[in-house]
Amino acid sequence: MIQTDSITTNGQSPSSELDKRPRLLEVTNLKKWFPIKRGFFSRTVGHVKAVDGVTFYVREGETLGLVGESGCGKTTTGRVVMRAYEPTGGEMWFNDQNLGRVNLGEVDERQLKRLRRNMQMVFQDPYSSLNPRMNLLQNVGEPLLVHNVASGKELEDRVAELLRVVGLRPEYFNRYPHAFSGGQRQRIGIARALALNPQLLVLDEPVSALDVSVQAQILNLLQDLQSQFGLTYLFVAHDLSVVEHISDRVAVMYVGQLVESAPTADLYTNPLHPYTEALLSAVPKPDPLDRGEPIVLEGDVADPANPPNGCYFHPRCRYNDQDRCTRETPELRELTPGRFVRCHYAGELELSGVTA
Repeated sequence: MIQTDSITTNGQSPSSELDKRPRLLEVTNLKKWFPIKRGFFSRTVGHVKAVDGVTFYVREGETLGLVGESGCGKTTTGRVVMRAYEPTGGEMWFNDQNLGRVNLGEVDERQLKRLRRNMQMVFQDPYSSLNPRMNLLQNVGEPLLVHNVASGKELEDRVAELLRVVGLRPEYFNRYPHAFSGGQRQRIGIARALALNPQLLVLDEPVSALDVSVQAQILNLLQDLQSQFGLTYLFVAHDLSVVEHISDRVAVMYVGQLVESAPTADLYTNPLHPYTEALLSAVPKPDPLDRGEPIVLEGDVADPANPPNGCYFHPRCRYNDQDRCTRETPELRELTPGRFVRCHYAGELELSGVTA
C-alpha cells in the first residue's frame, strides 16, 4: 500500500475551481467490440463488448482516475481514446489547442498525427514500451524527429532538458534501456511523452509494475509535472489507494460499463453503487485496530461476450432486486451535481465507504 504521507492528495470538493474549467475531453457512449470468429471461414459469431457505452469527461488540468478490476475495459478505453484501437461507436471530443474541437473517432491519419502532438500515452510496462535497440537520446527524441520539431544539437538540448525535468542526468544519453531500473525506465517513458508539450496524458497503470517505494516517487513526479506544465491526466489503475491520492475525480468501470463517477473525496466516503462499495471494502487500512470485513462478491464476473440481462452487476449484488434488476437495464444518471451512477436504487441504499 502507498504511504499516504509521501504523496500529496489531489481530491477536490465539488465546488472547487476545477469545476469552472472547460472540458478538454468528452467521451459519449463509447463502444469497442472485438469480433469473435469461428469456423473454417472465420465467420463472426459474436462480439466481446470490452467497452460498452462509456460516458465521461476530463476538465483541463485535472486528473480523472479510471478504476476497476482486471478485464473491466479500462485499458481498452484509454487506447480507444488514443485511437490505438478504432472505436466501434460513440463520440470522443477533444479540444485541441491548434485544431479546435475535434471528434477523435472521425479524423483521418493526417489529422490524427497532428492531434497526437497534444495527446500522449505512458504505458504500464516501462521496459517493453522502450525500443531496446535505441539509446536514451533516440528513445526520448523520436517524437521530436517524427513531428519535425527538432534535430541535431537542438534535439540534444531538448532531450537533456526533458531528462532533467523527470529527474535523470543528461549524461545518460548513450545508455540503453536495459541499463536502467524500473523506476528510471518509467521516467524515460514520461520524458518521451512530454517531448511535444502535450495537453493530455493517458497513463495506463504507470506505477503497477514498480516497487512500492518507487511508486510514490513516480506519483509525486506526475503531480509536480501537472502543476508545472498544466497537464491533464486520464489515470488508468486498479490500486484504489494510488487513485485516491492522485485523482481529482474517480470513475469506476465494471464489465465495459461506467457504473459510478464522482469527486474523489465523495466517492471514497459515500459510494452510491454496490460495486464501488465492494471495491472500497478491499482497500488495506493502515490502522490494525480498524481492519473491517471486506465484502466478498459471490459468483463470477459477467462474460463481456454474453452479459446478463438487466444490470450487469446483478448476479453478484447483495442488494439485488430479482424483479427490477434482472429485467431493466439501469442508465447512467446524474444523481447530484457531478455524481453519476448506474444503479436503480442509487441514493436509497446505505453503503459504506472508507474514512477520509
